[in-house]
Amino acid sequence: MFTSPAWLEPRTAYVHIPFCGHHCGYCDFAVTAGRDHLIEPYLDALTLELERLGSPRPVESLFLGGGTPTYLTAEQLDRLFAQLDRWLPRVGSEPEVSIESTPESLTAEKAKVLAAHGVNRVSIGVQSFQAHLLTALDRRHGVADIPRAVDAVRKHLPVLSFDLIFAAPGQTAAEWDRDLEAALSFAPDHLSLYGLTYETGTPLWKDRKRGALKVVGEEEELSFYRRGIERLTAAGFEHYEVSNFALPGRQSIHNRRYWANEAYYGLGVGAARYVEGSRELNTRDIVAYIAKLTAGDDPTFQRETLGPRERAFETIAVQLRRSEGIGRKSFRIQTGFDVDDLTGDRIAFLVEQGLLEATADSLRLTSRGRELADGVTADLMKSLLTQHEPKASATDV
Repeated sequence: MFTSPAWLEPRTAYVHIPFCGHHCGYCDFAVTAGRDHLIEPYLDALTLELERLGSPRPVESLFLGGGTPTYLTAEQLDRLFAQLDRWLPRVGSEPEVSIESTPESLTAEKAKVLAAHGVNRVSIGVQSFQAHLLTALDRRHGVADIPRAVDAVRKHLPVLSFDLIFAAPGQTAAEWDRDLEAALSFAPDHLSLYGLTYETGTPLWKDRKRGALKVVGEEEELSFYRRGIERLTAAGFEHYEVSNFALPGRQSIHNRRYWANEAYYGLGVGAARYVEGSRELNTRDIVAYIAKLTAGDDPTFQRETLGPRERAFETIAVQLRRSEGIGRKSFRIQTGFDVDDLTGDRIAFLVEQGLLEATADSLRLTSRGRELADGVTADLMKSLLTQHEPKASATDV
């Protein structure tokens, strides 16, 4: 069925649903709130973009993110999945279909519709189990919404995942511990832990800039991350990627493919896709997205074609986030390069610093390296600056 390797021919697809009941103060994604009148036109436009695929494209995993996909009504979800089932049919022995949700937007009726279309993973953006921290994060759901959402998942869908945010404004270590224990009390299959990021221009960033927030310091934030790793691994979770933890057999296929730097389809406003070494990004303007597709135009905002060496360095950057790191043989097959030849003396330097572990078969981050993953990657990228291959060509369209 697939004729090219997974890093060229997509086995997975991402579909973006931008609608939310509220735009949280820290969020910098392509989302929209208070514009429900655009939902039906958006679904029309998304169908037109799917039709631009030309023929059904089988995938082994499908991920719906946002926004809040479950903000749609049960009828709208049914309509959406009817098109996804047609254009992105799932194949393989155990295809994965995941959807993001918020606690207040997921009902038993919606869960039943999702199950009917093969959805088998739900990632609930809980963020915290404590009311005052939800307020600090500008979340609109209440603590009481969480068990109702979990119950809806458990009745209809097999895999439950939680997203948690640590280092919220004013958060203490004891409060973080309580969030971890509360999450584990629901027996989730998967957990994602994210340190709060103050994205430039967001309301939370503006509050921080004017000194209106009690910001958690870097060392304390690092201690929160360490506590999360310690508690979840003690509970039997595998720390399979820098931010992701799963019970055995419950790792996300979508995550695994993304962090392997494999190809993927991306559809919807603001969505990115990576096919045959080229990246494309759709416009983030929902009105423009709808207008372009309605007029028969391409919603792509930007295209970028990476050279072989740049693709190889990008593969280093993402694969290092995985617990197994970079397999030397598989990396050579995927990129055509030897990882040591690309990075020069940087590997030896980072091994000496205790940030990388290098063996004959693999290269991976140490425990300390995971805490400084972005810095380790930046150090390795220095080698790219010494190369003379032309830079990636990016064009706005």
